[in-house]
Order: sequence, then structure tokens, then C-alpha cells
Amino acid sequence: MNMKRIVAIVRTEKLEPVKEALFAANISGMTISQVNGCGNQHGWKEYFRGTEVLLNMVPKIRFEIVAEDEAVQGIVDVIIDAAATGQVGDGKIFISPVEEVIRIRTGERGSTAV
Repeated sequence: MNMKRIVAIVRTEKLEPVKEALFAANISGMTISQVNGCGNQHGWKEYFRGTEVLLNMVPKIRFEIVAEDEAVQGIVDVIIDAAATGQVGDGKIFISPVEEVIRIRTGERGSTAV
């Protein structure tokens, strides 16, 4: 069985909507992290001691999910539906192949370990 890793970087305010949408779609195996990054949004300007400073690291939420190939498009659709605002900074989704998954506790491998 072929598997993929889905990494979605979304707005911080979309943490709960995306998480709840994934749970509602019976997708429960995920890792969620708070991250900082920059892209087309390019950050924002602040003033420090009277000098304008461009802060180009924007707080985001990172979801990581490993799923079988046939489930990937459905998961991507759920994330897009829950995370999209139509504005710059909505985020990105990256999909890459997973060679192997091993459950540490039992030694199970492959899709049964997910």
C-alpha cells in the first residue's frame, strides 16, 4: 500500500476549524505544531525605538498527516474547505511519498502502523 505525507501550513486562527473538520471526516492521526514562516505574505512592519523594522516571520499552524494514497485528495479537500479565506497568507499544502511507517510500541509496519 502506498502512503503519502500531507503537510498543511495554515493561518493560526484556522487551527480549530481545520482540526474539527478533519475529526468530522474521521481523520484522527495527525501532528499539529506552531511554526513561523514567510511566503508571499512577506510579514508586517513594526517600529522599534523609532525605526521601522520588517518582521518577515509570520506565525502559522502546521498539520502533518500520513495517509494511504486513495485518501489524500479527500483530506486535501477538507483542509482547503476549512482553511481558505481567499486572502494572501492562507497557506500551502505539500504532499510527499512515505517509504515506511513503523509503530514503535508493536513494531507493526506499513498502513497498519498509521
